Amino acid sequence: MGRAAATPNGGGLSSNHAAAGCPLRIPDLNLAILVMTAMTKLTSETRAQLMTVSTATLMSCLFKRGLRNQFIQGVQPLNPNAGTMVGEAFTLRYMPAREDLNSMTVFQSPEHPQRKAVELCPAGAVLVMDSRKDPRAASAGSILISRLMVRGVAGVVSDGGFRDSGDIAKMAIPTFHNRPSAPTNLTLHQAIDINVPIGCGDAPVFPGDVIVGDADGVVVIPAHLAAEIAIEAVEMTAFEDFVTEEVLKGRSIIGLYPATQEQTHADFAAWRLAKGR
Repeated sequence: MGRAAATPNGGGLSSNHAAAGCPLRIPDLNLAILVMTAMTKLTSETRAQLMTVSTATLMSCLFKRGLRNQFIQGVQPLNPNAGTMVGEAFTLRYMPAREDLNSMTVFQSPEHPQRKAVELCPAGAVLVMDSRKDPRAASAGSILISRLMVRGVAGVVSDGGFRDSGDIAKMAIPTFHNRPSAPTNLTLHQAIDINVPIGCGDAPVFPGDVIVGDADGVVVIPAHLAAEIAIEAVEMTAFEDFVTEEVLKGRSIIGLYPATQEQTHADFAAWRLAKGR
C-alpha cells in the first residue's frame, strides 16, 4: 500500500511549500506529517537494531530529546513470549458509539473502518487503535487478530481491551491491550477512521511513527528520529550490558553508572573489544 493511499482527509501540500518554511494551515498538518514520514520510512537495518533494545532504553533516548509522552500508558502484552514488536504505525480510531449507527449490520459493509483496517494494515506494520482508554468493550477479537497475523502484520496495540484474550495470548503475533473484554466493540465504540493521527494510552501516534513493544510496554518513536535513536539505543544497550556484568561481580555503581571515572571508560573499551560489540 503506497503512502499516497494513506493520505488522511484529502488536500495537498507541495514539497516547495514545506521546504520554504511557510506557515502551515491547520488542514495542512496531516499532509506535512505525510511528507515527513514518506521521507523517513523504517529501513530493515533500523528495524533490526530496534529488535535488540528495550523500551526502557528507548524512553531514555527520547527523554534526552525532550520527548516525555511517547510511552503508551495502561497497556500490557498478552503474549510476552512473542518477542519484541517493531513496525510503523497504521492507525484505527474509535469514537463513542451512537446506537442507531452501530448495529450488527454495519459489519456487512466492506467499507467498515475496523474491517478495512484489518485488510489494509501493511505487512510489517503495527495496527494501533485509539479505543479512548475504555476497555469496557473489545477493540477486536481473535478472528481479526488472526487475519492480521497471517497477513504479516508486526503487532497490534489497543488502549482498550481484546475479546478472546486467551486465544490471542497463544498467537505468535505481539499484542498489547489494557485488559480482557468480552462485549463486542459495537457496544461502546464506533470505528470511524483509519490511518489518521490518534491518541493511544495518552501518547500521540501519527501514521508512520515507529512502534516498539516488549514486556515493559509500547513506545512511539517519531518517524524522523527512528534511525538515530536506534543507533544510540544499541550503543546504550552495550554499555548497560557491560555495567550489569560489572555490578553482578560486586562492583559499585559509583563512577560506573553513569561513567564518571576514566577507569570505567577504559574497562568498557576492553569489554567491547573482547565481546565484539
